[in-house]
Amino acid sequence: MSDAVSTDLTKAKTNLKLDVKTADGKTNGSVELPAEIFDVPANIPLMHQVVIAQQAAARQGTHATKTRGQVSGGGAKPYRQKGTGRARQGSTRAPQFTGGGVVHGPQPRDYSQRTPKKMKAAALRSALSDRARNDRIHVIDELVAGQVPSTKVARKFLELLSERRKFLVVLGREDLTAWKSVANLPFVAPIAPDQLNTYDVLDSDEVVFSVETLNAFIGANTKPSTEPQAPVADESKEA
Repeated sequence: MSDAVSTDLTKAKTNLKLDVKTADGKTNGSVELPAEIFDVPANIPLMHQVVIAQQAAARQGTHATKTRGQVSGGGAKPYRQKGTGRARQGSTRAPQFTGGGVVHGPQPRDYSQRTPKKMKAAALRSALSDRARNDRIHVIDELVAGQVPSTKVARKFLELLSERRKFLVVLGREDLTAWKSVANLPFVAPIAPDQLNTYDVLDSDEVVFSVETLNAFIGANTKPSTEPQAPVADESKEA
């Protein structure tokens, strides 16, 4: 390996910086996105494997067909063994008869796959990094100000962030005002920071964090030494 390549691989990555948006379209400081979460190489095969596992785990697996022994009736021989010119039959519930049992049909089963936690975490980092590199991650101060839910205000705020139609909004569990505000918006999928997953990130066009939920997510997915961050004020405005 050449010196140039080895130097590039060992070079420390810098954290991404995002502005904190307010409902009136202004900026209220900025926050940093750790490079170890939001700037890692996209591992497409890993993301595919984790998403398939998520979809498989969501299947009920309650499909079932009846075998000839489970179908009711058919206990009597339909006609005598010989002399009719027809093939011998012992039951009208045999698979070749209408209303008979099913051969090798689906039976209830568990489709879930075991996926190691480290693989899930790595796939989520890949998905978030892809969204971050394409400017599809947003940070806001709060979705709806005050204690009164407002679908209209939430919708207007999200439309201000992007023209794309599918939002994944990460909300704090205690922020009931925000949860109620987006409940009736068909293009918004609310989720708690500890439930964030690869499938939902890839299925959405935009990922929206509040400063609170961003800190909660970063704190749960980085080393304990990482401290929560507050929005950094814009020095140019103060001057």
